[in-house]
Amino acid sequence: MDGLDWKKFLLPYEQTVEELKVKFKTLRGELKSREEYSPIEFVTGRVKKISSILEKAKRLNVPMEQLETGIEDIAGIRIMCQFVEDIERLAELIRQREDMTLLYEKDYIKNKKPSGYRSYHMIVEYPVQTALGMKRVLAEVQIRTLAMNFWATIEHSLNYKYRESLPEDVIKRLSKAAEAAYLLDQEMSSIREEIVESQQLFEDKSNMVSRVLNGIQELYFYRRVREAAQFQLRFNEHWETDDMWFFKELLSDIDEAIARAKKGQQDES
Repeated sequence: MDGLDWKKFLLPYEQTVEELKVKFKTLRGELKSREEYSPIEFVTGRVKKISSILEKAKRLNVPMEQLETGIEDIAGIRIMCQFVEDIERLAELIRQREDMTLLYEKDYIKNKKPSGYRSYHMIVEYPVQTALGMKRVLAEVQIRTLAMNFWATIEHSLNYKYRESLPEDVIKRLSKAAEAAYLLDQEMSSIREEIVESQQLFEDKSNMVSRVLNGIQELYFYRRVREAAQFQLRFNEHWETDDMWFFKELLSDIDEAIARAKKGQQDES
């Protein structure tokens, strides 16, 4: 530990976490645009605390000069999915990426840990560009469902409280909770199509409402106050319904009104 400048040591890991978070969030947006559904619900990341690095190094007998290769999760990315099926889909997308190298995978979903822990881990090597040049950094990508993440968060907190020596009754209750979380994931998978369809309908309506309101605002910009007010009135009467046909018709009428407004402005000039 003597002589190690921790601030400088952790800089590439901090940069790696920030870049990977941006990349996976961008992937989420792109998938939603292209396929109208993304296996990524949300993304988080963290750099391991110095105390945790030292504890793990001691537990694994990793010398200080070998921390970069001996501890693979100093940089950690966690990706949450809605359904178990989404995990394999996302893992395959990561395997195909050319901006990182997959070293190996650990499937704790098919092979859960004795504690009940379930998650899918992928160890990647990521080339990060630093002020001193390119550096290859190891990072762990954890992929799990929301239910798995809820359980793992609770287990982590309890392990911290009891310093890895959980009482027997707590272990049993955690194990039962892990199975309950697993059953929840299975139940959600059984109605996956209905859930995804409902979410898509909600998102379609949200997008349509945004386009309608932006169109009305644009009419005000062109000083078509009366038309804009009429469209706003039609919108107010129906916005709480799920009548997508109405919103499409309203948007079409607004687009035509905007086209007329633009043409009128061009004729005036």
